[in-house]
Amino acid sequence: MNNYTVRSDLAAECVEGGAQGEGILFNERSRADVGISEMRITSESASEKIGKPIGKYITLDIGRSWIEDDKRIMEIIDALHGELSEFIDECGISLDNTLVAGLGNRSITSDALGPLAVDGLTVTRHIKILDPALFERLGTECVSAISPGVAGQTGFETFDLIAAAAAEISPSLIIIIDALAARSTKRLATTVQLTDTGISPGSGIGNNRKRMTREDLGAPVIVIGVPTIVDSGTLVRDALTEAGIEEIPESLSEVLDNGQNFFVTLKESDVAIESLSRIISSSLNKLFQTA
Repeated sequence: MNNYTVRSDLAAECVEGGAQGEGILFNERSRADVGISEMRITSESASEKIGKPIGKYITLDIGRSWIEDDKRIMEIIDALHGELSEFIDECGISLDNTLVAGLGNRSITSDALGPLAVDGLTVTRHIKILDPALFERLGTECVSAISPGVAGQTGFETFDLIAAAAAEISPSLIIIIDALAARSTKRLATTVQLTDTGISPGSGIGNNRKRMTREDLGAPVIVIGVPTIVDSGTLVRDALTEAGIEEIPESLSEVLDNGQNFFVTLKESDVAIESLSRIISSSLNKLFQTA
C-alpha cells in the first residue's frame, strides 16, 4: 500500500503466506495441537528483501492462552519446551551455564513479559557456588537470570548490563525474553517466536538500541519473543487492506508517516501477559531439568 513501512518483529509476517524463494525456506507442522511454522533465511539478498537477519525463526501459534484450561496450558508448555529443546540440540548448544535475560519495563503491562517470565524461573547458579553437593542433588542445569530494566529506569543501556553479566559468568547460552511488535492484531499475545538471530530492543517501536547477538555478547543467543503491541499506522493500513482499499490518499499517507503514531495493545493485556510469562518460565524450567 503506497510506500508505507509496516512495523513487525515477526519474520512470519514479513513473507506473504509463507512463500518460499531464493534464500527463504519455509515449512509448517504441529506439536501438541499447536501450529508451528519454521522459516530459515539463508542469503543476504533474502535478508535484505524481508528486513530480517540470516538465521532460523520458529513461530508457534498458541492462541488465547489466558482463557484456556490447565490441560491446554500444559500442552502449550510442552510444545514450547519441545521446540526450544530441538532448537538448542540442533545448534549444538550446552545448557550447563545458561543466562536468561528478561527485557522490558515491568511498570508497563505490554512491556513486562520479560521481567515477569524471569520472576518465574528457578535460578541455581548461587546454589552451585555455595553448596555444590546440594546442586548435584537438584537435577538441574546451572541457571542465572537478570532483568536489566530500561535505560530510563537505570541509566544503563540494556546491552551493557547483559554484556557485563555475560563477561562475569561466561555463559554457554544466553536466552533473551522480550515483548515484540506485530503487524496484525490477531497476533497479539497469541504467537511466540524463537530465533537465533539476536535482537535489537525497541526496534518494533522505532527505538533501536544496541543489537544483542552471539558476536556481540560472546555466547550463543536465542530470543523468545511475544508480540504485545501493534503500531497504530500499521493497524490502519491492515484495516484498509481488509476492506479492499489498496491505494490510500496522500493526506492519510502523510499522517501515517509523520512519526507521531501510538501503539495499541489488548484490553486484557494484564491477564494475557501474566499467562504468557508463566508459560515461558514453565517451559524454561522444564528445559533446565536434568533429572
